[in-house]
Amino acid sequence: MQDYTNNFVGYEYKDVTVKRNMETVYADGYTNFGWTLESTSTSIQSAGTVTLKFKRDRGIRTKAELTRLQRQFDSCISEIQRLEFSKILQASAVAYVVGVIGTAFMAGSVFANLAGMIPLSVLLAIPGFSGWIIPYLCYRSISTKKSEEVTPLIDKKYDEIYEVCEKANSMLNN
Repeated sequence: MQDYTNNFVGYEYKDVTVKRNMETVYADGYTNFGWTLESTSTSIQSAGTVTLKFKRDRGIRTKAELTRLQRQFDSCISEIQRLEFSKILQASAVAYVVGVIGTAFMAGSVFANLAGMIPLSVLLAIPGFSGWIIPYLCYRSISTKKSEEVTPLIDKKYDEIYEVCEKANSMLNN
């Protein structure tokens, strides 16, 4: 007869929905907090995201400290995503404003043409076309500068994630 009394393992479960580009960071990171990846699934409603399903042993002795470190990990990931978004936010805003101004000049050119004022139409069309070309150049320039500024901060956050995961993993192994 087998002894089944010491074989019981209670699990806790966690579902985490993340952006697809952060899927591997979460899958690799959460294993350091005692979680085991069970499955992944994608949702039609939220394109670009993945739901990761994890489980871990309820009987982990250092669960409170692991949970605190896991929150720190999640915070670092959120900060990285915010910094990544900041790379394009200002560039997009400037490009949209310049594009709308170019469109306004082009509309003025069309109305001048309809009124029979061809010289004014040509005069307004030049900044109109420029306002459609310049946004791309502005976007590229601003996003490149912002990327150069933000990339070291993102690298520091990844280093912090590494340290947090290293601490958590050492707690699991003790």
